[in-house]
Amino acid sequence: MPSLSRQRLGVALVLVAVVAVAGSLAVSAATGPSAISNANANDSADRGKTVVGMQAAGRVSMFDSNGSRLWTFGTPDTDYFDVTVLDNGSVLTGYITEGEQECGQYEAPCARTGFQIIDPGPDANPDPQVTSEWSFPVPEMLNNEVHDVEPLPSGEFIMTDMANERVFTVAPNGTTTWQWNASERYDAPDDPVSTDWLHINDVDRIGEGRYMVSVRNANQLLIIQRGEGVVDVINEDTGDADDAICKENNGLRDFSNDSGGDVLCGDPEVMNHQHNPQYLGPDAIMVADSDNNRIVELHNESGGWDVAWGVDSSNDRGYSWPRDADRLPNGNTLITDSRNDRVVEVTPNGTTIWTADTGRWPYEAERLPAQETLNDSSLPRMNASADSGTIGGAETSIPFVGQAYAGLSYVVSLPLWFAPWHIAVVVVGLLLTIVGGGLVWSGRRRAP
Repeated sequence: MPSLSRQRLGVALVLVAVVAVAGSLAVSAATGPSAISNANANDSADRGKTVVGMQAAGRVSMFDSNGSRLWTFGTPDTDYFDVTVLDNGSVLTGYITEGEQECGQYEAPCARTGFQIIDPGPDANPDPQVTSEWSFPVPEMLNNEVHDVEPLPSGEFIMTDMANERVFTVAPNGTTTWQWNASERYDAPDDPVSTDWLHINDVDRIGEGRYMVSVRNANQLLIIQRGEGVVDVINEDTGDADDAICKENNGLRDFSNDSGGDVLCGDPEVMNHQHNPQYLGPDAIMVADSDNNRIVELHNESGGWDVAWGVDSSNDRGYSWPRDADRLPNGNTLITDSRNDRVVEVTPNGTTIWTADTGRWPYEAERLPAQETLNDSSLPRMNASADSGTIGGAETSIPFVGQAYAGLSYVVSLPLWFAPWHIAVVVVGLLLTIVGGGLVWSGRRRAP
């Protein structure tokens, strides 16, 4: 190829790359979804306050009824998860922090995980401070967190423990008073702390000594009775057709090789790597169906759990890894849309009427004064024939782009209009620029 033609091709490739990248970003920014205004002339409801625990941003924040931030608390190298406002106004939150020296059986520095109680101070002049905390050592932050902690009427606290894959209770003095280990039901590896094989991420009290536990990697919710163990399973395993989904990323395995490779994996069409279920009674569950990028209400009809209602987008933007959903007393649903860095409230027909821009990776939100009401027959349930929330499923993704988008969203707060496919465009543009630049450079070298 003559040097001049080589240079012209190189310049053309660079121009195509610039136009493709800049054009796609500009058009998306101009036409894509943005945060809605909370000023709605047809909706004058006082929503009260909303408290949010944020993982990547490393903080807990309180928002007012307009979605404006009232106060924020955070400490360096700390992630926050579940949040619950106690009767005295303090916030109970699960957390993990790294760079610790008190490491028990692990080599220092390590991480420590547990719960903190944060006193926000007076409303007129907030000054959030940790007034109490309890933690235990884990080897590192990733996938070893206490994602959920709840106070019990007994004065105990019940928690999930992802490092040891258990749920357990501690007394106010820090003594462990009860625990249930997942190895009683699932096939555990020899060193369960070394791999995120199960990822228990939520526990809620739904009765006297009765708890609902979210086992993320199994696509299942367990009902556990203290002193008895598992008494019911939501999304029971029905065969090995879906096992690959539960085995991905070093998840479930038939480690003892006693089931011919089969594992206890629930149907991913019902829920797929879920978070933060809400118990609405024996036959209704609200759940953040995270890997299907939707919120669903499941009903137990004729012995099987099916999707009765759901939503998968707000303000023309599809949910991206939502991790919490609470049915509110007014019939609306409060949703934590993690990778879109927002909390939204939607009506039964899926209309978004409130939003708060939270910062990176909100994990869970609680609306005051209702909070996450459990096992309350007065809470409205959805009727699939009457309520028209949109129900979707997992989106088709470009290989590796989804992982890149997740990593980028953890580091920076992405605008709502920025989608995973933008990363693919940027990568292709970068490759075209490199190739085009190489052609221009080589053409100049060949020129007489």
